[in-house]
Amino acid sequence: MRILGENDRLPQGSTVATIGMFDGVHLGHVTLVDFLKQQAALQGKHSLVITFLHHPRQVLHPDEAFGLIMPHEDRLAQIEALNPDMLLPLEFTPELSRLDSSQFIELLRDRYGVSVLVTGYNHRFGHNKGETFEDYCRHGEQLGVKVVKAPEYLGKYAPVSSTIIRGLIAAGRVVDAMHCMGRPFTLKGKVVHGFHNGRGLGFPTANVGEIDPGLLLPHNGAYAVLAHVGGRCLQGMTNIGRRPTLNNGTQLSIEVNLFDFDDDIYGEDIALEFISFLRLEFKMCGLEELKHQLTLDRDNAKRLLNDYLTTNQ
Repeated sequence: MRILGENDRLPQGSTVATIGMFDGVHLGHVTLVDFLKQQAALQGKHSLVITFLHHPRQVLHPDEAFGLIMPHEDRLAQIEALNPDMLLPLEFTPELSRLDSSQFIELLRDRYGVSVLVTGYNHRFGHNKGETFEDYCRHGEQLGVKVVKAPEYLGKYAPVSSTIIRGLIAAGRVVDAMHCMGRPFTLKGKVVHGFHNGRGLGFPTANVGEIDPGLLLPHNGAYAVLAHVGGRCLQGMTNIGRRPTLNNGTQLSIEVNLFDFDDDIYGEDIALEFISFLRLEFKMCGLEELKHQLTLDRDNAKRLLNDYLTTNQ
């Protein structure tokens, strides 16, 4: 697969393209890219996926709270795994946002050789959000670009969209989010020093920091996770929250207790795959109740993770 730069120019009429943010690269996106490749093969042209480096909402409304499902590098890697012929990461700018759909189609035709534009099932583009797919077809016909609509994803967990998945993750519904994406929601960071309270309870934790601040976090609570660190995949449980029982203030922390593991991993990169929700965070009466609850959480997490690994081997 060839990765293009914004200054690259492609021969006229050489590509069949689709465009979108592709946040989460979910099963609907897989359906779209598969259809794109089919159309390109029928036309004898190259398939081209155009994605934005930054989400339009983050560019146009930078003060608005908005989290992405995955970082840019992971999104590009997941798109690459779908094996289109070419991938163009395009910078979304205020100037680009002011183009209407006709001007945008013309830009794709002239710069990137687009002869066929494949739109997502319910995708909208261009400054006038009130336009319909029929309007896109009319503009395309005037410009010599055929506009076609990809089929809707109709799998078991339809409907699927990045907006739906963000809502699921924000609500802690990581199992449903996993079904929509076809893979677990993942957070990446680095193991940093924390409060060191867990070891005294018999549940030593690694604190996860340096997470991209532009990413969405799951709802506060405890989760069963698979942790990838130092080339190993380890089972564990993660708590996202403010540790109310230990009175550690208002700072949000992300801690992971890795089962049957006690190596020093401070400073190492870590990736957490969220497999299942365990419980909400709540203040307990004391350390003994907290230790009892953590024991229950660990037993529940081990059962859920073993079920997941057995099913997905």
